[in-house]
Amino acid sequence: MCLIPPVSMSIAGKVGRIVRGRRVELDLTQSAVSSAVGTSRSYYAAIEAGRANPSVGFVDRLAEVLGLRLDLVAAPITIVLGPNVRDAVHARCSAYVARRLLAAGWIVLREVELVDGRLHGWIDLLAFDPRTGTLLIIEIKTSIEDIGRLERQIGWYARVVLSAVPAEWKPRLIASWVLGLASAEIDHVIAQHGDLIDQTFPIRASSMRDIVSGAIAELHGDGLALIDPRSRRRDWLIATRADGRRTPAPYQDRAGAARVLGI
Repeated sequence: MCLIPPVSMSIAGKVGRIVRGRRVELDLTQSAVSSAVGTSRSYYAAIEAGRANPSVGFVDRLAEVLGLRLDLVAAPITIVLGPNVRDAVHARCSAYVARRLLAAGWIVLREVELVDGRLHGWIDLLAFDPRTGTLLIIEIKTSIEDIGRLERQIGWYARVVLSAVPAEWKPRLIASWVLGLASAEIDHVIAQHGDLIDQTFPIRASSMRDIVSGAIAELHGDGLALIDPRSRRRDWLIATRADGRRTPAPYQDRAGAARVLGI
């Protein structure tokens, strides 16, 4: 998956845009505002144009004059690799899931491109069940390093996915599923973040199997299960150890899976 962050406006530019919009909304002149905050009109004009670099204290004073509440929010940029940067295990897993869903009567698209302004991304699989009107956004993971990042990623997909859905699809229900490689490594990560995983992915393998088969047509949240691309079992969606699975994972980690799969 790939989220390429947009070319960001500078902080000074954002401040300038905000204060100018507020000043115009209040029908105030630049001279009136600059006088109220104790600076020259030319300096205030430079702030609105994004050319000045006011101190935090000055911006706070300016916000008070204009009746603004300014909150500072910092978050890491989410960058997810694009479709041309794939490991072979991921490709094997993605193809495996697509075959399973097609065999169950779903319509499947792979590597679906998303564009939202300057954000650009790819969904691993989009699957649509014409029987129930269910649309699944499926993210394949051969390793999980950051649960919060994964949550933000699938949240973005869910918000913009309808722009990428074929016109003939008429989704009635939409959910996101994360399907991880059945590895001891991923089992361990899931166990470490049990509470967060339970909140983010309340639907697990047994219910997901029923959804795939069309036995149930209601969705009550996003889903999480594991997969083994070598498995020919009917119940191909595998429960995690945290969900009560007693058998050991078939792979230790992604590298181990590559060796076993011969790729």
